[in-house]
Amino acid sequence: MAKLQVAIDLLTTEEALALAAKVAPYVDIIELGTPLIKNVGSSVITAMKNAHPDKLVFADLKTADAGELEADIAFKAGADLVTVMGAAGNATIIGAVKAAKAHGKGIVVDTIGYPDRVKRAQEVTELGVKFVELHAGLDEQWTDGYSIQVLIDEAARVGVPVSIAGGVNIDNVAAVVKSGVEVVVAGAAIYGAEDPAAAAKALCEAIDAAV
Repeated sequence: MAKLQVAIDLLTTEEALALAAKVAPYVDIIELGTPLIKNVGSSVITAMKNAHPDKLVFADLKTADAGELEADIAFKAGADLVTVMGAAGNATIIGAVKAAKAHGKGIVVDTIGYPDRVKRAQEVTELGVKFVELHAGLDEQWTDGYSIQVLIDEAARVGVPVSIAGGVNIDNVAAVVKSGVEVVVAGAAIYGAEDPAAAAKALCEAIDAAV
């Protein structure tokens, strides 16, 4: 069954912890967004893991260089999963995977901005990453004509473990699950909802129903 990951794109530890407390019963993975980590540092990773030791804490570092070093910092802070950019060189990804193995944790490659997400996902899977995120970032989502269907189609043919991030909501989550993803990533559909807990619960139930 696909896991549900909440992407917390807030800017303070207090806001992140408050949101996580509301949605934790319905999610499997708590993602700390890149702006959040840049704003408050790795301490938010530790705070989140301490608050929710039973959840996977996902540090969205989007590392582009010094893969082993940056991953090691996040794992020592309590992260279970750390992202490296798909556009980074293989040496960076290999270094991050080395750190992950040392800690018994995992690396996720983020394909945001990569011209051929499917090809890169297949390539980096061979380097030992946990899974690959087929990701359309906020800027891409805001461009005219964007549709999450592009990611759904990619997931259906990629043939390796992937997640989808890029506008998942209650209307399309069933199609996302049926594409064969291991993880469904929802951000604004949860943290932007009037009732984040209810939104997360609805997504969780929709994922279960789509299997």
